[in-house]
Amino acid sequence: MSELNKRTLLRAGGALLAASAIDMTLVKLAFGQENYEDFTFAYISDSHLQQIKGTKFVRNWDRGLERAVAEANLLNPKPDFVVYGGDLAQLGKREEIDHGLEILSALKHDIKFVMGEHDYYLDLGEYWADKVSKHFYSWDHKGVHFITLKSILVDENWINKWSSPAERMGVMAGLDDPRGSPFMVGAAQRKWLADDLAKVSNDTPIVVFSHSPLQKIFKNWNFWTDDAELIQDMLQPFNKVTVFYGHVHQIQYNQIGNITFHSVMGTSWPWPYPETYAQAKSYLPKLTVPMNRADPFHERDATGWQYIDVHSGKATINFSLPDNKPRMIAYDPELGHPVDTQFSKITTPPQHHY
Repeated sequence: MSELNKRTLLRAGGALLAASAIDMTLVKLAFGQENYEDFTFAYISDSHLQQIKGTKFVRNWDRGLERAVAEANLLNPKPDFVVYGGDLAQLGKREEIDHGLEILSALKHDIKFVMGEHDYYLDLGEYWADKVSKHFYSWDHKGVHFITLKSILVDENWINKWSSPAERMGVMAGLDDPRGSPFMVGAAQRKWLADDLAKVSNDTPIVVFSHSPLQKIFKNWNFWTDDAELIQDMLQPFNKVTVFYGHVHQIQYNQIGNITFHSVMGTSWPWPYPETYAQAKSYLPKLTVPMNRADPFHERDATGWQYIDVHSGKATINFSLPDNKPRMIAYDPELGHPVDTQFSKITTPPQHHY
């Protein structure tokens, strides 16, 4: 593994960074300025560990996270820290969270946590706050300001309408359950974010971690954050902003103003794209950048090695996908947004063969 990383990094000219065959991405922040020190961090997300009974859990989801942890420990260069992007548990049980923390304890790196809706809606994050991390927070590292948001909040009336916490969790865990509610960051957290950003200069690189996308993609599946535009407005004054998010279990990228958006994949399973869902009308808006998949019929679609170079606040991502052609997503300064160089050469989009 270490030798593989060395060969790959050499082939990429030292600017691209290793990730995993599951969803474990090593991101290098290389902002090209003398006052910033290059460093790397790894990203693991969306394991959905599910208890069957007692100490028995769904084996496939366990193995995905275990493999990502093992590969993170073998990364060269060594990451400064690891981000876990949310949905460690499937139904928010203490047993599932504890099981995930036990697997993650094998990591040889510090961990920063993002909360997912599957971690939250059983006990509204009480156990998470006690055993895992704060629900939202920020920190600085080598000249970069990092922000972790809890983007999976909903209206209080929705929270209190269910007969039990288990029923509430079950409804929220159903991706296409019409009884669900759209996500949001919320007024209190937006106030906290405004106060946090007020202390940061406009030329400081900012990296934001959220679980749901801080943009509106598809409301039926909660690939959506109701107050996304308000968050974007708060980030627009800064020169270099990159947002990483999980939740969608697929390859997505977008550019809105100065903000570059990139999804990360899951260690559990890939989701189809909203366009493939025939049971409900798609309200997907026209994005600045379209979303593409590697192969919607492949069991491990949208999983693979990723090499990411964030330079001057813009990300270049190289995908080495199992049983699929390599792909690269790079920022095009003439167009003003990222471009999927592989799919731009394909005349028949793969989504058309559903």
